[in-house]
Amino acid sequence: MPRLLLEICIDSVESAKAAIDGGADRLEVCSALAVGGLTPSLALLKYIRNNLINKCDRPIELYAMIRPRDGDFCYTNEEIEIMQQEIVMMINANLVDGFVFGLLRVDGTIDRENCSRLMRATNGMAVTFHRAFDVCCEPFESLETVIELGFKRVLTSGQMLNAADAIHLIAELVKRANNRIIIMPGSGINRNNLHSIAKLTNAIEFHSSASIHKHSSMQFMNQVSKTHFNKWKVTETNCVRTLSNILTQNDHQHTEDDQ
Repeated sequence: MPRLLLEICIDSVESAKAAIDGGADRLEVCSALAVGGLTPSLALLKYIRNNLINKCDRPIELYAMIRPRDGDFCYTNEEIEIMQQEIVMMINANLVDGFVFGLLRVDGTIDRENCSRLMRATNGMAVTFHRAFDVCCEPFESLETVIELGFKRVLTSGQMLNAADAIHLIAELVKRANNRIIIMPGSGINRNNLHSIAKLTNAIEFHSSASIHKHSSMQFMNQVSKTHFNKWKVTETNCVRTLSNILTQNDHQHTEDDQ
């Protein structure tokens, strides 16, 4: 069985450092994780690639979110053009190992045409279909479509708010995928549920923010800053390390069971 992998979603240099120090195997780099993640800036990608990943003593993959706005996943032609251009710019800058995106039609089915357009723009790089999958209308039909389109993995909470509440569906997706695509559980994964999610779903990759709230160090605060700008979420090294250790223990258990 392949080694279990941990992907951490981040939207800042601080979180990227914490994810790497904690043992993450892959970074999903975004902006604005508070709204589910949007396309990150080239400057953020460049800094993480050149100053963190390239100086690390182990391989770490860097995937970039391609999502032009908050809200749903049914995009206009203008938005899709922007998504395509951002993919091309990231490839030309040699900054990423893969991409994360997902597009739906108004009826809740996978937008085959525009997914295919963006897949062509990636020039064969690995792509994750993100949690747009969790708001599609037919998960098993959608899984087959995503496979046909050439995506490498699906990030999913099993069409629930938290992956831990959808273990049955995630396990069925893993079974039906039958090694044709990776099913990666995500949303609400933490130290208390990762072991059971891994054991019960047979998934081999897992996605988490491994985050805590960080409070502002500003000495001056007025009512506006106290209400809106006093705290935010950042990835925490020990949270990542704990998740990584849980997956390592599960790896050892699988090895022992196979012997």
